[in-house]
Amino acid sequence: MEREGKKYEEYAYVLDKLPHGRPGAPRYSYGRGIIQLVGETYFTLLEATPKRDAEIDIGERLYVGRIGRTKVDHILGRISYDELTATAKAELPGIIERIIKANERRFIEFFNRSQPVTPKMHALELIPGIGKKLMWQILEERERRPFESFEDLQSRVNIPDPVKLLTRRILRELSEDEKYLLFTRPA
Repeated sequence: MEREGKKYEEYAYVLDKLPHGRPGAPRYSYGRGIIQLVGETYFTLLEATPKRDAEIDIGERLYVGRIGRTKVDHILGRISYDELTATAKAELPGIIERIIKANERRFIEFFNRSQPVTPKMHALELIPGIGKKLMWQILEERERRPFESFEDLQSRVNIPDPVKLLTRRILRELSEDEKYLLFTRPA
């Protein structure tokens, strides 16, 4: 959803719940604790307060849009990877994999439509495990026929598990200071 140039998440997955808030957190949690979330579209890391008496489980997909939230009361704001709890950091790779698998079409389109980011570097090369040789294989195969699924991609190109490769790239974008952001948005 676009609003005044800002990009908002509609859905997010719960990474961790802190019934008494996060130690040292400057944000007021309204006495209800804090939940740490990762957005489904832009992989935005968020903190929110749950509604009173809301049953929330780690890994649960919640609606975090502007109107009609059932389990989330307030979005407190974006947080950095370093502000995630140890539990949230441990849950993040598995949840990112779930998001990628649930939105396979979107990520296959990345392989079908990605372009060079500089005259000497293609966006595909930014994915860990994809070098020049594999990039050229992918480009040649997509010229013949666009990829239809991760299975199709793996059968036509000698690529290891694309879900794992994309997960590693997204984690790198979230945890490090990356120059090129393919799947996340700047902090």
